[in-house]
Amino acid sequence: MYQLIVVGGGPAGIAAAIAARRQGMKTLLVERYGFLGGMATAGLVTPFMHTLGAGGLYQELLERLNKWDAIKDNRFFDGELMKLVLDEWLLEEGVEILFHALLTDVKVEDGCIKSVTVSGKGQEISLSASYFIDGTGDGDLAALAGAPMNIGRESDGLCQPMTTCFQVGGIDVGIDDTYMDAYKARKPLTELYLEAKKEGRIKNPRENVLIFPTTRTGEIHFNTTRIVGKNPVSLFELTEAELEARKQIIELFSLLKEKVLAFKNAYITRIATQIGVRESRTIIGAYQLTEEDVLSGRKFPDGIGKCSYPIDIHSPQGEGTRISTLKAGDWYEIPYTALYTPSLKNLLVAGRCISSTHEAQASLRIMPTCMVTGQAAGTAAALAEAQKLTVDQVPADELIRVLKAEGADLR
Repeated sequence: MYQLIVVGGGPAGIAAAIAARRQGMKTLLVERYGFLGGMATAGLVTPFMHTLGAGGLYQELLERLNKWDAIKDNRFFDGELMKLVLDEWLLEEGVEILFHALLTDVKVEDGCIKSVTVSGKGQEISLSASYFIDGTGDGDLAALAGAPMNIGRESDGLCQPMTTCFQVGGIDVGIDDTYMDAYKARKPLTELYLEAKKEGRIKNPRENVLIFPTTRTGEIHFNTTRIVGKNPVSLFELTEAELEARKQIIELFSLLKEKVLAFKNAYITRIATQIGVRESRTIIGAYQLTEEDVLSGRKFPDGIGKCSYPIDIHSPQGEGTRISTLKAGDWYEIPYTALYTPSLKNLLVAGRCISSTHEAQASLRIMPTCMVTGQAAGTAAALAEAQKLTVDQVPADELIRVLKAEGADLR
């Protein structure tokens, strides 16, 4: 019997597990892969998006990555070294880890989760705890527990498109030093890409080539595939999305090898283990964060985190990306009431599946903010355990005090 079980070892789940363990909770982190990191590793989303308010455990992660020489400009990191950094960190903190464990069932009695069932290698294991945190990204734990959920935008339920990231090395920057700078390279690569779209050679609906630097010279990170109209929580449609995204990778990589001299001897160094999901389920919580909250820079009495990242919506139907920014230097707060649903007494949710509209989720979904909400959820679970409270009874002022003491960037 654990005091806390966190399901999902991505940025939110990692932060939740560490935060709870530091407050003395016996904590188990359950992860379906054989490594931690979620979108940062399995999803190969290797640039962090910048935001105000990403303090606490996120800053500690940056420090650890820098010690390993695994990050450039405090933003572009090595996804393989990230796995090693996270192993070391979680073990140092005393968090227990269970890999290769897929969540398959949840037992609920009188509004409390009693246990979760995980499966793998022909086994089914029942795990019990006093409190649970959903760090799955897709809200799998909350959904299985019967929490009310939303998915996609209000008008038609469509989610932001999925993307399989990949990285290309062996680019000869001596032939064309344009490719020394991934930002400079965006324009010529986009021009080539759009011409190929007109010819019918490229079928990707995205409107441009989105690339970033990596930690290595002669390597570029591609965040360019775009899969629209697929449901990220349907096994059949998720399978179709994975296959379609890799076809898009072949199309683009073949084009670059043929048309760009600097790519003549280039090779694919990595393809994400899984397709990247920007949006799927979100809980219907005690409070739902809205577009107006984000763009007005709303502050809450129970604000447990800050974010200043814009509303960044990749079109769910095809071309186009909508960017709506906050006033320069401003931020909004994420209320604690967005981290739980009143129907479940011992469940907290962290990461991109917290209670928010399609538009608000398009801002808070970034990994630094997922870590912020994870740290808050883990800390809240510890406070609840210490006082034998339901999650909705945790005093916001005490939660904020403890978070600030642990380095969170709060008022």
